[in-house]
Amino acid sequence: MIRQVSSADREVARRAAQWLALLESGDASADDQRELQHWRDSSSTHERAWQKVQQLRQRFSGLPTHLALATLDRPDQDRRAMLKRALGLAALVPTAWLISRQLPVDVWRADLHTATGEQRRRTLADGSTLQLDTDSAVNVDLGKRRVTLLRGEISLKVPGSAALTIDGPYGRIVVSQSEVCVRLNADDCRVSVISGTVQLQPLQGPSLDLRAGQQVSLLRSGAGPVSSFDALLPGWRDGVLMAQNQALGDFLRELGRYRTGLLRWEPELETLRVTGSFRLDNTDRVLSLLAASLPLEVQMRTRYWVTLVPRKTTTQKNTA
Repeated sequence: MIRQVSSADREVARRAAQWLALLESGDASADDQRELQHWRDSSSTHERAWQKVQQLRQRFSGLPTHLALATLDRPDQDRRAMLKRALGLAALVPTAWLISRQLPVDVWRADLHTATGEQRRRTLADGSTLQLDTDSAVNVDLGKRRVTLLRGEISLKVPGSAALTIDGPYGRIVVSQSEVCVRLNADDCRVSVISGTVQLQPLQGPSLDLRAGQQVSLLRSGAGPVSSFDALLPGWRDGVLMAQNQALGDFLRELGRYRTGLLRWEPELETLRVTGSFRLDNTDRVLSLLAASLPLEVQMRTRYWVTLVPRKTTTQKNTA
C-alpha cells in the first residue's frame, strides 16, 4: 500500500514552497537570499525539495504573466500595485496546490511521473509495459513485484505469469498475463481490464476477479458494482481522446486534464453531443475542431484562459 508521508517530509516541502513564495513576491532581501542558500546547503533533503519545487514552478511559468500583462500598464498606481500583488499570488498557484495536496513529497520522489498533457511509456526489466497518462506518478519496485500508483492513471500490461501488483489507497490489483488501466480519482480508483483477468483485493470486503471488458471502482468501503468497460476510454495510450455521442461537458472535463490553465464553458453547451477521435498533442486544435462542428465559439484570452460560448447567429450579431 502507499507509504504515509512523514510530518518532517511535509514540513520540508512546505518550507521550500514558502521560500519560493518569498522569491516570487519580489520582496526577498539580500539577507533572505543568503538564508535560503544556507537552508539549501544545510541538508541534501532541503536541496532536493528546492529543486523539485523549482521544476514544478517552471511547469506553470507561463500562466500568470500572460493573464496580467494586459492590465499592468493602466495608469492608476493603486490598481497597478494591486494587480502586481495579484500576479505574485497567481504565480504561486502551483505552490498553493502543492501545499494543500499534502502529498507533494511522494509525487516529487516518484520513480516515474508525467506533466500535464504528457504520456510516457516504459518497458520494465521483466518485459511488462507500463504507461502513464497526463499528470501521473508511480513508484516501481520490481524486486517486490509492485507498482504503487500515487497520482493519475496508468496502463500495465504483464505478458508473463509472474504477477505484478498495483498498490493504491483503496486496495491492490494483481496483474498476470493481462492488461489493465487504473485511474486514481479523488474518492475512488477505477479499474478497467483490457485483456485477461485480474484479481482485486479491496481494503474492505472480499477479493474478486475482473475479466476483460469489465470495470469496477474501488472505494474505501470496498468494491463497487461491476460494469461493462467502454473500449474507447483507454485511447490516451495512443495519444487519442475518443468520444461516441458523448455529452460535451463530460468531454471537456476529460480534455481539461491535458491542458494547463483554465478551460470553461457556458452551461447551455453542456449537453451538446460529441463524436470523434482527437489527438491529445494539440488541445488547441481540438477546441478549433469543436468550434467547426458544433454551434460554439472559442474565446481565448490567452493560451491558458479559454472559454467556450454559444455561437451567435447573424441576427444576434446585427442586433448586438
